[in-house]
Amino acid sequence: MAKTSKRDLVIVESPAKARTVGRFLGDKYVVKASMGHVRDLPKSKLGVDVENLTFEPTYENVRGRATLIAEIKKAAKQADSVYLATDPDREGEAISWHLVEAADLGKAKNLKRVVFHEITNSAVEEAFAHPRDIDMELVNAQQARRLLDRIVGYKLSPVLWSKVKRGLSAGRVQSVALRVIVDREREIDAFNPVEFWVITVDLETESGSRKFTFNANLTAVPDQKGKPVVDNESTAMAIKTDLEVATYTVANVIRKEAKQRPRPPFTTSTLQQQAARSFRYSAQRTMRIAQDLYEGMEIGSAEPVGLITYMRTDSVNLAQNALDEAMSFIKSTYGDEYSTGPKKYKTRSKSAQEAHEAVRPTSASNTPEKVAPFLSSEQLRLYTMIWKRTIASQMADAIVDNTGVDITATAPNGNEYTVRATGSVIKFDGYRKLYIETKDEDAEDEDSRQLPPMNEGDVHKKQTVNADQKFTQPPPRYTEANLIRFLEEQGIGRPSTYASIVGTIERRQYVDRDKSRFKPTPMGVTVSDFLSEHFPNIMDTGFTSGMESKLDAVAEGKQDWVEMLKEFFGPFDKAVTDTTENAERVDRAKLVQVSDEKCEGGDDLVIRTGRFGKFLSCGKFPECRVSISTRPGEHATGEVKENWEIAWKTAMEKCSIVHPEAAAAAAAEAEEKRASKRKTPKKKAVAKKTGTKTKAKAKAKPKAKA
Repeated sequence: MAKTSKRDLVIVESPAKARTVGRFLGDKYVVKASMGHVRDLPKSKLGVDVENLTFEPTYENVRGRATLIAEIKKAAKQADSVYLATDPDREGEAISWHLVEAADLGKAKNLKRVVFHEITNSAVEEAFAHPRDIDMELVNAQQARRLLDRIVGYKLSPVLWSKVKRGLSAGRVQSVALRVIVDREREIDAFNPVEFWVITVDLETESGSRKFTFNANLTAVPDQKGKPVVDNESTAMAIKTDLEVATYTVANVIRKEAKQRPRPPFTTSTLQQQAARSFRYSAQRTMRIAQDLYEGMEIGSAEPVGLITYMRTDSVNLAQNALDEAMSFIKSTYGDEYSTGPKKYKTRSKSAQEAHEAVRPTSASNTPEKVAPFLSSEQLRLYTMIWKRTIASQMADAIVDNTGVDITATAPNGNEYTVRATGSVIKFDGYRKLYIETKDEDAEDEDSRQLPPMNEGDVHKKQTVNADQKFTQPPPRYTEANLIRFLEEQGIGRPSTYASIVGTIERRQYVDRDKSRFKPTPMGVTVSDFLSEHFPNIMDTGFTSGMESKLDAVAEGKQDWVEMLKEFFGPFDKAVTDTTENAERVDRAKLVQVSDEKCEGGDDLVIRTGRFGKFLSCGKFPECRVSISTRPGEHATGEVKENWEIAWKTAMEKCSIVHPEAAAAAAAEAEEKRASKRKTPKKKAVAKKTGTKTKAKAKAKPKAKA
């Protein structure tokens, strides 16, 4: 009987990735999924040796992974070679290393690490043709980050429990993100609006048989240099009076050709930002959809294939084959004039890893129209945006003719003013033929606004003069997209962390969303202020960015990770001890979030959180026990609103201030229910522990009748 040939073992993270890679590799390989990390730090203790300053971690197998680890170990013994094909980043490298340690893969005959940035047949073949060893510098960088975050979270959170409130958490990056939001809120609160007036003129001119109307803005006034300052009504009205009777003569016409360059391909951060702007997707939702597109989709009868490259990256680079394919597609689809050669871009991120690729489609030929029948609506939206942005990044610049016309307005009293009309015309659409970002849509109207033909000396007829009172506006609150952009530009966190950062500060109820913008809660403000006072380094953006640079240095082999942790831990541990011993407990009144609603008795209703979510409660609790679910969203209509109004009326009838009798009756009813529960005998335990075994007490069965 012929001996059965052994099959090589390949290990990836997820079942979806395993299916896609397995079909590419064929029957000679067994592909298994690790389901992410198989080992991690323990949940019940620090798991890092800080006493001896060795920072030796204690790893444990992730709960529920024992059977999987055993299966991988068995499969490895039966294989000629073991390939670790986890994701191409620090986290993926660490997963591979943990697999080796947990499943004892170091004994395998041929242990190899393979890396691919897209899950396509050619990419997988290329990776398997060029295996390498596990990069321990990347592993150490991941370990350093994990241990650093564990130390900060494990040491800081108990401080918050003792000084602020139990159940709170702090984190090396999440706390900085919270401070950014709190600081912005303080800027808004401290902002003093300044009055100003905007003066515009609607003018009319004739060209041939056609009449044109256009708008011009006031740009110069008598006795003022530079941009005019109109900060009160009397000045505005005096100018308006002059302009109402002025003669309008063209003084200068400037025409200038300008180029508009396309935006670079997506990084993780810019993808999350644009998905938030275009589709209102959270960062977590965007990454979930991108993960599906990366790991493989079945396109018709063909084998599953990854539609996009690896989605955790801060690079804007494209591989040469991707550039060649994009340019070929552009020429064949739009014409040679839309392709002017490959375009290179530079990322804004301080700590970008330029060796990786941007997020792009794995093939330009997989157009959104081609894959649409096989994707869900949200998958198609995100894929379309990625595909268009990538192809557009390699298209020709758009060419625009910008026109500026300065017009002198001469009043009968001799006062001369200048008003300016601007407009632009797209001479060549270039990349705009395919892709215009959401934030560019506002500018689209301006681009299409054409001015009539004008020459120096032309006189125009005034139609209307508008003087509008305005006030300067405070800086806006951060949206999720704006916050991610800020963190990226400051070099805080990594592409893989942005989604979890936002999710954490929301789950901890440190921030609320007000019309998609982050507003800190009293709890968030209190936590941020406490940490900023006692742990200024942890809350400093520059310090946090510097730690990211050191982690990058570890990954590059330029920094010893143990020494880095030792340098950080000394001052940090001293601050923890000092704060624990000396800091005063925060007044709990600072944690109360007051709503806009009032109890019928006149007191504010405060927002509290219970088992079933947020609810409104009277500020005089327990004297007044009025409570009601939070108001439905501002767009709530019909039955939802009506039901809430009924519930509100019912709740207010129990207000002890206005309706003491009704409140007393409600209290009596509640006490009766509690008393009834106390009288109800408790069920006997069905089991009790004896030694190491659990034995159940069973009722004796009645004997059968003869």
